[in-house]
Amino acid sequence: MNAPLPPQAMRKPLPPIVVEKLKALFGERFSTSDAVRDHHGRDESPYPPLPPDAVVFARTTEEVADLVRLAVDHRVPVIPYGVGTSLEGHLLALEGGISVDLSQMNAVLAVNAEDLTVTVQAGVTRKQLNNEIKASGLFFPIDPGADATLGGMAATRASGTNAVRYGTMRENVLGLTFVTGEGRIVRSARRARKSSAGYDLTRLLVGSEGTLGIITEVTLKLYPQPEAISAATCSFPTVEAAVRTTIETIQMGVPIARCELLDALTVKAVNARNKLGLPELPMLLFEFHGSPAGVAEQVAAVQAIAREHGAAAFQWANQPEERSRLWEARHNAYFACLQLKPGSRSFTTDVCVPISRLAECITETIRDTSTSPLPAPILGHVGDGNFHCAILADPGRPEEIEEAERLNRRIVARALAMDGTCTGEHGVGMHKMDFLRDEHGDDALELMARIKRSFDPQNILNPGKIVRV
Repeated sequence: MNAPLPPQAMRKPLPPIVVEKLKALFGERFSTSDAVRDHHGRDESPYPPLPPDAVVFARTTEEVADLVRLAVDHRVPVIPYGVGTSLEGHLLALEGGISVDLSQMNAVLAVNAEDLTVTVQAGVTRKQLNNEIKASGLFFPIDPGADATLGGMAATRASGTNAVRYGTMRENVLGLTFVTGEGRIVRSARRARKSSAGYDLTRLLVGSEGTLGIITEVTLKLYPQPEAISAATCSFPTVEAAVRTTIETIQMGVPIARCELLDALTVKAVNARNKLGLPELPMLLFEFHGSPAGVAEQVAAVQAIAREHGAAAFQWANQPEERSRLWEARHNAYFACLQLKPGSRSFTTDVCVPISRLAECITETIRDTSTSPLPAPILGHVGDGNFHCAILADPGRPEEIEEAERLNRRIVARALAMDGTCTGEHGVGMHKMDFLRDEHGDDALELMARIKRSFDPQNILNPGKIVRV
């Protein structure tokens, strides 16, 4: 079981001297209002809100460094905040402190089109970036669904629907500027596509969830916009048939850009919210990128595999507006699923297993959830072995919370037994801390704690997340 949240009364208020200095540093960009604090103390996790004691809105790396140095002097926690779309309690202020909102650090600093790179401030969102570079003929492919900030996406090692072809944030971040827990400003790498110069600080920070440093700038890889794009939906008699189609597609080396699974319950929810009229059967959503001839070859190969597994006819979305409507529905599937049980919160799993074990893992998960009283629609990025089970529970009913956690524990244990991971993309936050011991072992966790102490000696950066110090 995960540790209970500490009561608010146990948290120490900000010292008056800290409040005075924050007002001097940030002026009107400092707030202790209940509404602002509450907004920065909640995310999409099943946990209740835990607001910080104060919120500041930073605009430069130097301001973030000044804030951290002040926090070090008075041992005050600092929690980075992007747009609040995390799912594992990443931004909850467990020990109070200051939330540093990076959304006003939203400048695209440099587009190096010839090198296929871009450098942005951490508060730039993925949609903003793609809108600003559209005329260059380039795009940034990592697409977690929510219009998250790129700093937050780096901090949680986000991936999403395009990961099967373009990789995750881990593969697409070339370098970072960040502030350590001592208030030092560090640049992790230069813009070269590869380097063997010293320890890889970039990879340490990508996925660190604000516990090792506060990311303020990100340098990313860009890609040419595909010459041709085609998207399609295809229904199957069973979830297993859909997953087998995915496995064989990947094993044959077909370079699909997206391959998303929706089970029948998820399709029903999406239909109700988006008025799509899709067959309420297990479904795969595909997208193909490349030259017209290359896309045609990919389509033919996938259609042949799908027919062998009893697929219904493909329904195509070739026009940009048709594709946008289809993928908008997929990205909003989380909110559509919440409407299956009004007033519920979602305990959203994101295990990832080797592709050869995916069908078995999902089939056994369905066997578990089918005997539970809680709705648990399944969807996911099955092209890379990652799927979500959105277990819907009433937060006011302890028995439903315990049932959701029971299902969650079984799903994670099954994934680990198949040599998978407890989190393929959402990160650890608070909710998955206890699973790390089963996945990595005590020695690895102690090493992580030592790394944490070296970057953040006083444990003021997002304390209580990933590892216990």
